Amino acid sequence: MSNTTSNSRSSGSLTDVGPGRWTLDAAGTSVRIQHRTIWGLVNVKGVFTKVSGEGEVLAGGGAHGSITIDAASLDTKNAKRDKHLRSADLFDVDKHPSIVFTATGVTPAGNGTAQVTGELTVLGVSHALSFTAEASEVSADAVTLTAEVQVDRKEFGMTWNQANMLKPLTFVTIAARFTRRSA
Repeated sequence: MSNTTSNSRSSGSLTDVGPGRWTLDAAGTSVRIQHRTIWGLVNVKGVFTKVSGEGEVLAGGGAHGSITIDAASLDTKNAKRDKHLRSADLFDVDKHPSIVFTATGVTPAGNGTAQVTGELTVLGVSHALSFTAEASEVSADAVTLTAEVQVDRKEFGMTWNQANMLKPLTFVTIAARFTRRSA
């Protein structure tokens, strides 16, 4: 797996985000995928419509948390394709209904960015994942972190590939908005 920095612009400093418990704002969050198929000729785009999560910002400025994605909520605007993506050939949502990213460390890195390290679990298989996220909408009560990461589906046992039509890398773009929990 490799990482890239999001193209989003920062509008605040992560030092404005104080310690406390935070909840993912599902309505303000998007998790999108792009994957090349048909020997690289078609760029399939989709969005996971159901996400949840939480985090904790520590007194020293670091943070940790998790995001859970309902794998069956993937919508590519093509019902037949979505049914196949949910099948045992790919996401196998009957056996593995959730995709989980657990951030074990989120460290402010300057210029409105944070270094994120953690573990991504897909199909019950977990792999380390690190990337740089950019912060926007930073305030005492809300923060949005955006990033784009590349994920190799084969690393998670997602090996179906009829006629070698699928490229191994999927691009995942996330904009995760967190709001401070009331005390």
